[in-house]
Amino acid sequence: MSRTNGRTKRHEKSINLALQGGGSHGAFTWGVLDRMFEEDRLWIEGISGTSAGAMNAVVATQGMYDDGATGARIALEEFWRAVSIAGQGSPIKRSPLDVLFGSWSLDASPGYIMMDMMSRMASPYDLNPLGINPLRDLVGEFIDFDKVANCQDMGLFISATNVETGRARVFHRHEVTLDVVMASACLPNMFKAVEIDGTPYWDGGYMGNPVLFPFIDHSPSSDIVIVQINPLLRPGTPRQARDIQNRLNEITFNASLLRDLRTIDLIHRLIEDGALSDTEYRVMNMHMIDGCNDMLELDASSKVNSEWAFLVHLRDLGRTHADHWLTAHFDKIEQESTLDLRALFYDVNTAHGADMVELRSRKD
Repeated sequence: MSRTNGRTKRHEKSINLALQGGGSHGAFTWGVLDRMFEEDRLWIEGISGTSAGAMNAVVATQGMYDDGATGARIALEEFWRAVSIAGQGSPIKRSPLDVLFGSWSLDASPGYIMMDMMSRMASPYDLNPLGINPLRDLVGEFIDFDKVANCQDMGLFISATNVETGRARVFHRHEVTLDVVMASACLPNMFKAVEIDGTPYWDGGYMGNPVLFPFIDHSPSSDIVIVQINPLLRPGTPRQARDIQNRLNEITFNASLLRDLRTIDLIHRLIEDGALSDTEYRVMNMHMIDGCNDMLELDASSKVNSEWAFLVHLRDLGRTHADHWLTAHFDKIEQESTLDLRALFYDVNTAHGADMVELRSRKD
């Protein structure tokens, strides 16, 4: 992935990447990034990220500072390997039966069951008053935030949720610190709110998972590729308490994304109708890479599974889906959207939406 000085054309195509959060499932995003940074025809103008997506984005930015696209790929692998090593001493592990049958679930793990029960019964202010978070230590040791701030090759946007106002706060590259990254990944039932300049923040996924609008104002590229790891569509009615909570979380963490996509679609329609000037407002080409059925098969407990074999499995899935997307849609970048926004907003029971519920990319 080469580039020349200035803002002239440096590549065949350019995109922005918007990365969702999802714990260990963020290793799927690692795989997508690994494939994208490998593509010499493509330049990544900016990255936005939330939670695990924020960590992927910050690690990639540091890697870009060190050695361009190659450095980003190396940094991402080193980071996820460090995550796996840090998790080796955790009591939250797969049961022998799950290992035997090749399940990545932790639902039968005594450590996971205990953690899950305690997080539903007591506040982290009671359970963890000292705010101990091994992931914070890992990120603090791994990331040089001066390098992140001084990387001029990509825009970086990290979101967190203001606890007091309920609004998303977007931190730009020069504002990103360890506290910002941890705020973006702060699940309130597990960790105390992270205070930044006296303001408490929770996980960015509640109000921006991931944020899209910074690209409109701050990126020269008009293409946004969303890396989706929280399924939008999950057929069937969950009946077990844990499955119900899992689906509620998926709906909650996708709500802000659907809201932003609906707003972008409205702007596009107003431009098409002549109600808005296309010299003042931008048409953004929208795209999505998701794990489809591969991610649907994973339950919520696997989001805290940090085994190296599992992370590599997810990375390989991410690379495969990114490769398929590039093969199918590379020519459409900078030309048109491959994500049919209006298909996302129809309920499966409406006459107009019944033929669109698979949420597939738009075909020719």
